[in-house]
Amino acid sequence: MNFKNLVTTLLLILTFFCSYGQKKDAHKVIFDTDMGPDYDDVGAIAMLHAFADQGEIEILATIASTKYEGVAGVLNVLNTYFNRAEMPIGVPTSKAIEQKDWQHWTDTLLANYPHKVVKNIETPDAVSLYRKVLAAQPDASVTIVTVGFLTNISNLLQSKPDEFSPLTGVELVKQKVVKLVSMAGKFPAGSEFNVNQDASSSQYAIANWPKPIIYSGFEIGERIHTGVPLIENKKIKNSPVKDVFAISIPMAEEDKNGRMSWDQTAVYVAALGHEKFFDLEEGKMVVADDGSNTWDTSGKGQFRLVGKDNMMQIEKEINKLMMHQPKEK
Repeated sequence: MNFKNLVTTLLLILTFFCSYGQKKDAHKVIFDTDMGPDYDDVGAIAMLHAFADQGEIEILATIASTKYEGVAGVLNVLNTYFNRAEMPIGVPTSKAIEQKDWQHWTDTLLANYPHKVVKNIETPDAVSLYRKVLAAQPDASVTIVTVGFLTNISNLLQSKPDEFSPLTGVELVKQKVVKLVSMAGKFPAGSEFNVNQDASSSQYAIANWPKPIIYSGFEIGERIHTGVPLIENKKIKNSPVKDVFAISIPMAEEDKNGRMSWDQTAVYVAALGHEKFFDLEEGKMVVADDGSNTWDTSGKGQFRLVGKDNMMQIEKEINKLMMHQPKEK
């Protein structure tokens, strides 16, 4: 081996050992949730913090798409439990849905767990927080995950330049966002809660979003049941996540084998990608005035998840992630 080849070989070896064990850059994520009408959102945010503790993602903000009084406090309870008490929280101040949970688990969390945020007014407006956070990030670096109404997304796209950025909402999204992963719709056609409850916002957001969208539809989460292993885990105590599922699962016969897990799949795909459990079908969601949706297979730039044959395995993975305990400080 001549000297030049020897040097090249040594450089390759050095590069290997310098890079060995280094983790890929964490995905930057904004989490947008209705956190209340259903409780799969709680499983989803537990997964979000688990992925953050594993270094897979960096959580930039947790933003509510509903504005019942107390939603900011509930988000603060969960962020505090996972040792991210200072995580930015936003709540809509303009017109938004105010529906909360009928099982009253939100009241239980607020009564029994630490939280500094009490009133929604203590947090910034949802769109203002979006604009502040996005403006501060590198270009093409942020994934937005929505597991609730598309109210904030519609309002963000229609937002004007402000103190955070001279860009319009559409321009800001084009510059800073990689993709939107959304639990929304029922495919190939149907009517789904996150879309139909604020149909006009859904129509606007989906028609005008300038970056790729990946939809995790109703038919995906309907097949995945989670929460029972968490309830049965006697080692986990004083957990708001466990409390929510322990309160809610016994209150509905359909949940006896676990709650259907719509929101968790969106978080999973945002953090780890779709390839292990899903294929993607390209097209475009079309939302009618009544909030029902169809799937246009001739569309471009939007994708829906299509489950592979290993749905039971993702159910096991989601159950495990939902049992994640706070990382020690």
